[in-house]
Amino acid sequence: MTEISRVISSANIQEEGEKDRPLYFSLKRAFDVVLVTFSFFFLWPLFLLIAIAIKLDSPGPVLFRQERIRGKRCVKNGRVVWEHVPFTLYKFRTMRNGASSELHRAFIRAYIAGDEQRMAELQAEKNQQEQNRYKLTGDPRVTKVGRFLRKTSLDELPQIFNVLKGEMSLVGPRPPLPYEVALYQPWHRQRLNTMAGITGWWQVKGRSATTFDEMVAMDLDYIRRQSFWFDLYILAMTVPAVLRGKGAR
Repeated sequence: MTEISRVISSANIQEEGEKDRPLYFSLKRAFDVVLVTFSFFFLWPLFLLIAIAIKLDSPGPVLFRQERIRGKRCVKNGRVVWEHVPFTLYKFRTMRNGASSELHRAFIRAYIAGDEQRMAELQAEKNQQEQNRYKLTGDPRVTKVGRFLRKTSLDELPQIFNVLKGEMSLVGPRPPLPYEVALYQPWHRQRLNTMAGITGWWQVKGRSATTFDEMVAMDLDYIRRQSFWFDLYILAMTVPAVLRGKGAR
């Protein structure tokens, strides 16, 4: 059985909660499609410039494809449930082509376990700022252009195609890697009980200055409070958060 199959088979399929919100999710989907389609007419020159910079900086593809886990809203026997399913997430490539994931796997294990000593041992930059203490800094796999793309969050732009495909939303919890989900406690899995997003409550409030449990708590707070107007607020808050580059991964 593959790692993804093990994660999916062990995932808890939980009800959405006390109330169903079909109107909210329909409105959310329509807004996502309209805004992403409209934005692409202005963003395509930026996509082209980034693609050229990546190709000039290092050999390899422009796009990086990675399997992640997302929440999929389903109606079964008249009840709304959230299934945890794999999908392919798109990003601009920020690492050397074919770089190993072992360093990140080790850091994630320490991050989820709350092992700050181990996280510090894995850091290439030993004197990172307080707001970056829970992110992997100085990763030797990252290219020169990749560092800029990560600092400005431009590497996330291709995920608008995931939004168009209906796999993600503009706003929601970040979709985790399968080997992250394999380490989750049952209550952690509840952060998957909504649509994954490009930006979210954690990104604008905590980002890399929060522990893993604090991040999950913020995602669960978002799920409890999610509404069309709350999503608009988070989108508006995303712009200054990105411009500050605070805690960018």
